[in-house]
Amino acid sequence: MAVVLAAAMLVVPAALPSFGMPSAVAAGCPPVQVVFARGRMEAPGPGALGNAFISSLRSKVNKNVGVYAVNYPADTEVAQGANDMSRHVQDMITNCPNTRLVLGGYSLGAAVTDVVLAAPISAFGFDSPLPPGADQHIAAVALFGNGSQWVGPITNFSPVYNDRTIELCHGADPICNPADPNTWKANWPQHLAGAYIDAGMANQAADFVAGKL
Repeated sequence: MAVVLAAAMLVVPAALPSFGMPSAVAAGCPPVQVVFARGRMEAPGPGALGNAFISSLRSKVNKNVGVYAVNYPADTEVAQGANDMSRHVQDMITNCPNTRLVLGGYSLGAAVTDVVLAAPISAFGFDSPLPPGADQHIAAVALFGNGSQWVGPITNFSPVYNDRTIELCHGADPICNPADPNTWKANWPQHLAGAYIDAGMANQAADFVAGKL
């Protein structure tokens, strides 16, 4: 957990509750929902890369794909974003248990997703860990420009998601491709959302996720 949070900052146990069965599945639950955390300093919403990924995914699956944009300032507040993502996932599992969830994030948003998936306990401001069994509702994970690559892929910390996670790093993106810090300025354009989109990585992730739905 501490290692994951430390990696996230590069971009900037008592009994756990169990899920109760809902009295009725809420009307309007989508068959699929993407829960996406935007990158640092992007405007509220899924962000440019998140929107490109969602649009591509919708074109590949014959299902309604709902969207939840993680509600956080997207400045340095990894724990705040992780709490919002986790609480929303738990709400969906309770109220829409048949909805297949796709978790994702870009840059700081990838760090948010890391914490949700890798932290089994409350710590460092994250106070809403996923209860046991939550993984059964998460169909896929898509991460872009993830700072945790400095300490290894997120699946090292959450092996249960190994076969349903795609992590993409564009070229020499200094956030996810450990390199000489002296090259960060020159390579920074490779971290930008537009670079990922132009390289076809939103579509690549959508192909992977579509195969899990």
